[in-house]
Amino acid sequence: MAKPSYPLHPVTKLFLVVLALTLGLWVLRAMTWLAFLPGLVWWVLILVCFSLAIVSSLQRLR
Repeated sequence: MAKPSYPLHPVTKLFLVVLALTLGLWVLRAMTWLAFLPGLVWWVLILVCFSLAIVSSLQRLR
């Protein structure tokens, strides 16, 4: 597997970690293993993902 020609910014790495966490928890919730988590937790995770994606995109423009 080829390495990317540019290093990932810390915010981009954080975004990828939060996105993977959100998707993983969403899958576990779909299998009813984490059905007890309130909807607010999901909205906060999704909003954090969007926020980090925007910040990461803006950093690349600099």
